[in-house]
Amino acid sequence: MKPAPVSALFDPMARRQRWLEVEAALAQAEADVGVVPAAAAAAIAAHADMTCIDERELVANEESTGHTMVPLVNALAEATGPEHGGWVHWGATTQNIQQSGDTMAIREAHHILTCRLERILLALADIAERHADTPMAGRTHGQHAVPITFGYKVAVWADIMGRHLQRMREMQPRLLVSMTGGAAGTFAAFGDLGPAIQKGVAQRIGLTPMAVPSRSITDHFAEWVSVHALIAATAQSIAEEVNRLMSSEFSEVEEALPASDVGSSTMPQKRNAKTSMAIITAAAQVRALAPLAVEATIQAHEVDGARSAIMDRALEQSASLLDELLARVQDLLTGLRVHPDRMRENLQLTRGLITAEAVMMRLAERIGRQEAHSIVHRAAIMAATAEEPFEAVLSADPTVAAVLSAEEIRELLDPEHHLGLSARLATDTAARVRAFVAEGSREIHTA
Repeated sequence: MKPAPVSALFDPMARRQRWLEVEAALAQAEADVGVVPAAAAAAIAAHADMTCIDERELVANEESTGHTMVPLVNALAEATGPEHGGWVHWGATTQNIQQSGDTMAIREAHHILTCRLERILLALADIAERHADTPMAGRTHGQHAVPITFGYKVAVWADIMGRHLQRMREMQPRLLVSMTGGAAGTFAAFGDLGPAIQKGVAQRIGLTPMAVPSRSITDHFAEWVSVHALIAATAQSIAEEVNRLMSSEFSEVEEALPASDVGSSTMPQKRNAKTSMAIITAAAQVRALAPLAVEATIQAHEVDGARSAIMDRALEQSASLLDELLARVQDLLTGLRVHPDRMRENLQLTRGLITAEAVMMRLAERIGRQEAHSIVHRAAIMAATAEEPFEAVLSADPTVAAVLSAEEIRELLDPEHHLGLSARLATDTAARVRAFVAEGSREIHTA
């Protein structure tokens, strides 16, 4: 698997470059309203590039000052020159620059993650449609319940993932905001021109200005991480189900493993669900970051530096881990091998008991539901404990034999006659999620 691209967005050099871009946008927005000379804004923008700054010296100054912003501001001012350098960082505070710059990275990460979700949804739609009519055992509480189709099972995953995609799209306006309110978010250094400056900065860096540019407002970031946790939970559900169904006792699906794959150093026969297990591991880490992000929304006074640092770490780790996780989910789904014959074999494991509901409902039409349930339940227990075919036990019951023919019982015990609307739900869901993905793609291309 290729390295995930999101982690590169949070590389120190990439972050510093974005902060410089925000500094340039700040100077230009201030020049627009007459706070900073136009020539100074132009000079600042021309030198707001890491190629103009000695990175080794910058890192050394960061270590000696214990500050990530002041050395960068000083370096940009020096690169800009004595005539215009004094206008760098005019009226702003560190968090204004860093949070706005980091939100630019979040915007790119959000786009990458959203696109990954879209590709996963399309893969799920393909599987759901292809296996809409593939019968298998439905299982509740670890036991055979009623027959379903594999397409229906996958449609459930697609339905949930579709809502995750919807959440990602809907939160975008709340997430992608820029803050340029100054030391406490009151525009004290800018006065009445503050809102116009903040709007100008936001427009230049492709974000939306915050309504109240308080440094203590971080709920939108916690929302992003929390939705990541939901996505990770669904991804883990898929991976765990594949892992279970891939076990020797089931053998109903299989990860695409290369011929050279080695599952164990001592057991040559092993074909372990490695991708699924990697997804499970990453998903747990993503989910663990949601409480951390929520904790970081608890602020003291106008900002709490410790909580801000916690949020920064949660954002970076959540986005990077989820990117890796979703890449693996896509690999898992696109290479998934399905074994319909094995699914049909497993349908027969209980020798007809999996369709007990079908028998009970037909019998209920003729003798009432409660009595029908009692008779079928008693017959099911007898078949299970005596290890007799369910059909034989039912046929021997005088009440059942009086109202159901042998042919009717045999038909009711056919799993493929009790699939409900599994196929329709699978195909309808596939069509719906494809349309939803296409709708978002059009929005992206026409924006």
